[in-house]
Amino acid sequence: MAERAKALTFSEATSAEVFSERFSAGRDGNLSRLIAAAVIHVHDLIKQFRPTQDEWRKVIAFLTDVGHASDERRQEWVLLSDLIGASALVEEINSRRPKAATPNTVRGPFFRNDAPERVSGSSISLDGIGELLAVSVRVQDLDGLPIADAEVVTWQANAEGFYENQQPDLQPEHNLRGLFRTDTDGRLHYRSVMPSGYGVPDDGPVGRLLAEAGYPLRRPANLHFVVRAKGFETITTHIYDANDPHLGEDALFGVRPELIVCFEPAEIDGQRAKAVSLTFVMVRTKPGRAA
Repeated sequence: MAERAKALTFSEATSAEVFSERFSAGRDGNLSRLIAAAVIHVHDLIKQFRPTQDEWRKVIAFLTDVGHASDERRQEWVLLSDLIGASALVEEINSRRPKAATPNTVRGPFFRNDAPERVSGSSISLDGIGELLAVSVRVQDLDGLPIADAEVVTWQANAEGFYENQQPDLQPEHNLRGLFRTDTDGRLHYRSVMPSGYGVPDDGPVGRLLAEAGYPLRRPANLHFVVRAKGFETITTHIYDANDPHLGEDALFGVRPELIVCFEPAEIDGQRAKAVSLTFVMVRTKPGRAA
C-alpha cells in the first residue's frame, strides 16, 4: 500500500499518470481516454518547454479571451479548431465516402442555422453589391438519380470578403444566405454575387496569435453548402473558385481537387456576370449511422 501511495504522489515524473489513474472508474470509457490523452499531451508540453508561471498565465489568458470573443454571432472556439486543422481532421475521420461522392469539409465559423428559406430562382444578395453570379445546383445519388426535396443551405462572403455576421451594421440581415429545396429533378437555381477570397479574422485572440507567429490566414474565394435529404448522409462542403491564387494555402484545409470549379463568364439581364453549375452527390445513410 505504501509503495502504491508513493507511486501515485504527484510530481513532475508522475503528473500525467496520477491524473489518468483517477479516470479508472469513468462512466464513458472513450471520453475518459480522450480527456486523459489530451491532458498527458499538455503535461508533456509543459515538461518540454518548462514555462514560467507568468508564461502559463498568458496561455490561460488567451483561452479566456477566446471564450470572451465568442457570442451568438461569432464562434472563436470554432475558429481556433478550424485554424489548427482539428476540425478538418475530425471531418476527415468521420466522413469517409466513395470516391464519386461529394466530400465533406469544415463548416467554418460564420455558419448560421437560421438561413431563411427562399424560392428557387430568387437572389440571396439583398444589397445587390458585386458582380452578378448565377448558381445552378443538382443533387443526386451515387447512381446519378435525382434527389427531390433536398434542403440546400448556402452562405458566402461578399465581394469584399466579409460575411454578413461580420458586418451586422453594414450588410442586411441574412445577406448572402439562403435555404432552397430541390425540385423533382433534384435541381434548383439562384442568383448571388461573386465572392471574394478573404483573410481569416485577425481581430480576435486566435487570429492575433497566429498572425504574430507568421501563420498564413488567407482563404480562397468559396461558396458554402449544407445539403440534407432524408435517408442520406448530410453534406457540408465548399466550392472553390479555380482562379483564386490562394487555393494552395487555405487556412481551414478545406480545398479538394473535386471541389474546385470554374466560374464561367455569362450575361444576366444585360450585365456582365459569372455562372457556375454544381452537382452534389449524396451517399445513403448506413444502418446504425446518423445522417
